[in-house]
Parts: sequence; structure tokens; C-alpha cells
Amino acid sequence: VYAKTVACSRHMDAKNASNLAQFCEKISLLVESCWRDRRLHYPMPNTKRVKVYTAGCCCYCHMAKELLRKKGAAFEEIDLTGRSDLRDDLRHKAGGRNTVPQIWIGDTHVGGCDDLLSLDRAGKLDALLAH
Repeated sequence: VYAKTVACSRHMDAKNASNLAQFCEKISLLVESCWRDRRLHYPMPNTKRVKVYTAGCCCYCHMAKELLRKKGAAFEEIDLTGRSDLRDDLRHKAGGRNTVPQIWIGDTHVGGCDDLLSLDRAGKLDALLAH
């Protein structure tokens, strides 16, 4: 749904794209709230430390966080909105990549949302999250 929404927004004028982004943000917050409540009751034991670099209105960030919540993985979120100093730090850590999300599981740089989803589809994400 998010990928189609983003693709559709590319063909809209700025006002409609902005309204769509706001709607996407509201839906994402609702979904996050539901998964946050579930994670509190059913955490996955013995998961590695996960860091997710995000930005406010990023549907890909919300999808990545949603997947991590489904997996029961607690994570630290670093919001880069308006923080050029943190973006520079991210670019250095991520080997020049400056898009969000950027995800680390333990010391392993996973990459972005597509990379995280690919790991899950390949059946490798659970093993990477486990100690």
C-alpha cells in the first residue's frame, strides 16, 4: 500500500502530494500505536540491538519500523528531521548512503527498508535479529 501511495504521489501536484503525505503519516501512527501495544505484551527475547535512522514523513521508515515491531524487535529510532549534523554522521556510517531509513542490527548495516524486507522474504531476518 505504501509503495503504491508513494508512486501515486509522484504524479500529483504539490498540495495533493502534501495531503497524501499527511494522511500516510496519520495511518502510520495508528499502525505504530497498535504494534507498540502488542510489542509490550509479546517481545521477542534475546534480540540484538537495532538502530533505525528515520525522518518524519517517510512511509518507508514506517514500513521498516512496522516490520521490526511484527518481529518483536525493540529498536532505537534516531529521527533526522531538521538535523543536518546527524545526516552527515549517517552518511559517514552508511558508506555514503543518506536516504532513510538506514537500519543497523547489532554491528551489521542492513541498509534501507527494501533491504530489510528482502532479508525477511529470504527468511534471514529472524536469524539476524537473534543473539
